[in-house]
Amino acid sequence: MIIYNSQTRKKEELIPLEAGKVKMYVCGPTVYNYIHIGNARPFIVFDVLRRYLEFRGYQVTFVQNFTDIDDKMIRRANEEGITVKELGDRFIEEYRKDAAALGVLPATIHPRATEHIGEIIKMVRQLQEKGYAYEVNGDVYFDVMKDAGYGKLSGQNLEDLEAGARVDVDEGVKHHPADFALWKAAKPGEPSWPSPWGKGRPGWHIECSAMSRKYLGDTFDIHAGGKDLLFPHHENEVAQSECCTGKPFARYWMHNGFINIDNEKMSKSKGNFFTVRDILKEYEAEDIRMFMLSAHYRSPVNFSRDMMAQAHASLQRLYTARDNMAFLLSKALDRALTNAEEALLQSAREAEERFDAAMDDDLNTADAIGAIFEIVKNANSGLNASSSKAAVEGMLNTMTRLTNVLGLVSKPYEEAIPEDIQTLAAARAQARKDKNWAESDRLRDLLKEKGWVVEDTPQGQKIKQA
Repeated sequence: MIIYNSQTRKKEELIPLEAGKVKMYVCGPTVYNYIHIGNARPFIVFDVLRRYLEFRGYQVTFVQNFTDIDDKMIRRANEEGITVKELGDRFIEEYRKDAAALGVLPATIHPRATEHIGEIIKMVRQLQEKGYAYEVNGDVYFDVMKDAGYGKLSGQNLEDLEAGARVDVDEGVKHHPADFALWKAAKPGEPSWPSPWGKGRPGWHIECSAMSRKYLGDTFDIHAGGKDLLFPHHENEVAQSECCTGKPFARYWMHNGFINIDNEKMSKSKGNFFTVRDILKEYEAEDIRMFMLSAHYRSPVNFSRDMMAQAHASLQRLYTARDNMAFLLSKALDRALTNAEEALLQSAREAEERFDAAMDDDLNTADAIGAIFEIVKNANSGLNASSSKAAVEGMLNTMTRLTNVLGLVSKPYEEAIPEDIQTLAAARAQARKDKNWAESDRLRDLLKEKGWVVEDTPQGQKIKQA
């Protein structure tokens, strides 16, 4: 598999540290609110990466953190008159609901920052002992000037950062404007933990370094997240981790592109800031997933009603094809394959090869979806009620295998049809056969009243819930 490595700015072959195993870390949410549509993209994209690696036979350890202590959490907890832990517990549960709706699998490990204070303090102490960190009035900062490699991930230049720095509350305290907090001294009313520098709490960046180190080791395979995290968050992770351990941190960095809303950058000030919960009032969760995967993950995408309508229509085509094949399977003949059916199954194998090639080329989900639609097109034209069971099963199984990798077409088949509905449908079919159109229409309307829709297809009558 070839992936674009943000650190080297080129595509590279993925060669895991340990054969057959991939260790990856994806930055998770700060749990002070519902996740927004911008959060959803990395969660979906890197869920697909994990699924595909497992599909290819890798054993994947997938770590995604919960940031459950920071300024926004403290502010909201105070506004609501609850503890920061109560707020975090609530929105972790809400995240799990949204993630499940979007088809995002639970991580192998979901560590919380507040449950790893010991590991965080240990890492900060090691950085201070090695001369990469300094303490001022209970705050501990990372000294970027001591790290010769600072800026290598994002391409930032320390001189430019200093020239463009804004005056802030830390002026006169920090050695350099880009120095960042590893540990923050406690303020009145804030949650805090005892430390060698007095009571306080961790800075934002250090938690990911400490938790990835605990669960994945000093060096691991893939670190991923949104492009907005490239600087300063991921840059600072690299600096503090490599200065602490003296070893390379993540070997491959992957970043997804931004989401615009109707061709404008998403922001609360523009009134176009939407949580996933907001979107789910109008669209199906799987439509959101289809929309996200219809473009290459590194490209910016534009969220709009038109794009969501296209995603919905595409997804329905996949469901229709799957359900049609499942319907045909009940009528298919138990006989040997014809030459035409052999060719049909060969076309499915070739489509699967194109799917693999697309996914191997930097997770190109857009082209991978195109390969699935080739299977759909060939199945629609090549299968019918007289097809062999092996042909139908082969096409259906190939399609299902590939859609599972993308986490699409995940809804179950239609529920079993009640006996009274089957009786009415059979009577309608007989009425049509007898060309008794009035009776056929009456039975169709009766079925509709009972919540069932009848479709007449070239393969026969199909019944589904309205």
